[in-house]
Amino acid sequence: MTSLPFRSASELTALLAARKIGSEELLDLYLARIDKYNAKLNAVIAMDIVGARKKARQADDAIAKGRKLGPLHGLPVTIKDSFDLAGLPATWGVPELKDHRPATNALAVQRYIDAGAVTFGKTNVPAYLIGWATRNEIYGTTSNPWDLDRSPGGSSGGAASALAAGLTGLEIGVDFGGGVRNVAHYCGIYGHKPTFGITNFVGHVMPGLGERPDLAVAGPLARSADDLKLALSLIVGPVPDDSVAWRLELPLPRKQRIADLRVAVMRDDANFDVDTEVQDRIQAVADFLAKNGAKVSDRARPAIDTAAAFRVFGGLLMAGLANRQNDEKFWARLAHLRQRFMTAEGAEKAAERVFTYADWLELDKARNLLRRAWKAFFQDWDVLICPAAPTVAVPHDPNHAWHERKMVVKGRKTSPADPTFWGAYFTVASLPSTVAPAGFSKGLPIGVQIVGPEYGDLQCIEVARQLEREFQGFVPPKGWT
Repeated sequence: MTSLPFRSASELTALLAARKIGSEELLDLYLARIDKYNAKLNAVIAMDIVGARKKARQADDAIAKGRKLGPLHGLPVTIKDSFDLAGLPATWGVPELKDHRPATNALAVQRYIDAGAVTFGKTNVPAYLIGWATRNEIYGTTSNPWDLDRSPGGSSGGAASALAAGLTGLEIGVDFGGGVRNVAHYCGIYGHKPTFGITNFVGHVMPGLGERPDLAVAGPLARSADDLKLALSLIVGPVPDDSVAWRLELPLPRKQRIADLRVAVMRDDANFDVDTEVQDRIQAVADFLAKNGAKVSDRARPAIDTAAAFRVFGGLLMAGLANRQNDEKFWARLAHLRQRFMTAEGAEKAAERVFTYADWLELDKARNLLRRAWKAFFQDWDVLICPAAPTVAVPHDPNHAWHERKMVVKGRKTSPADPTFWGAYFTVASLPSTVAPAGFSKGLPIGVQIVGPEYGDLQCIEVARQLEREFQGFVPPKGWT
């Protein structure tokens, strides 16, 4: 049986409700593990132990008195640094914000709390949430529990590292280019990137910026597919101002048996290489599904130019920085993004995209054409499975800034942009996707990304649940039990 700190949130809340363990007892377990292991990982970067103990005792008292319990009642959880959590830092890894302590909670965080969660700490992020390594000048570098010389990914690297190492019960991340998905893949856990627009960013915004950024979504990170479904149900839906007019009801999974599934398989792409060891695990998932009766095709694709779709993503990402155009630091960041997504010849056009509304309209038109192409594709296929990233977890690279780092894929150094393709390709079309454990290579975890149609979030998670039950689930890293 899985050791207690590595149990799923669903299992832990069942134990709490049955009074087989207390909230304060579970909190103390996680705090003891943080005291023992966090110096190696640097995943948890701030805590409110006194406040958490008070909340845990209140949770235990409520259980003892037979009060109605929320679905996360008494569960100790950490929160990604960039989400507002009253009284604790929300720095975004930026030195200028090291003393920023919001007085209120982000809406997504508040929904965890309203469901009974006991928040006790914050987890590390890369500066500005940019990059596939979690490192910043305030808190330093976060490591991967599967190999301390490697990164847990980014931008939700601290969250994923803490979950994989059994330091917390549940987490929440942010994803626009893969910030939930690549960390789940690198750390061997579960992550879900929701359909664009169904989660909100109230309380997840750098001071001075707008609250509805393009492309980005909030998404849960967990140790089981059931936990993803539960957490997603809490954080989706309109902000309070909009709730008077509309509700969200995600469609149920179209298929709940592997034998009924129609699965497209995309192991790699002509424009964006994937290491053989990652491709092999995606193929292993495909073979398992086919063996169990699913209709599987490795040729089915929407009629989309992947390189062109990636350029649309890059343009929209840069356009999203337009509200910082008078900030000196904006120009430095823009230069990095030009290098990341554009050729040198396209740098001037990249800058124009930030300032020209007409250019943004062209990008938005291209995005909507991509959405239509995917909608047509998913009339014939239930999900598409593919890599979440082109390699296993990458080694630390402390000598290069994020825009200078290059990943080695199939023996070749890539551009700083290319590794984000496997997140960006689906982000730009507003699609949901779930990353689930798919096995290992040389002791490092590999995840499979399960992509579905817009609003098909529950179908993605259901496929992950079936794979968890019959193929591969979360496995704690060795040496952390």
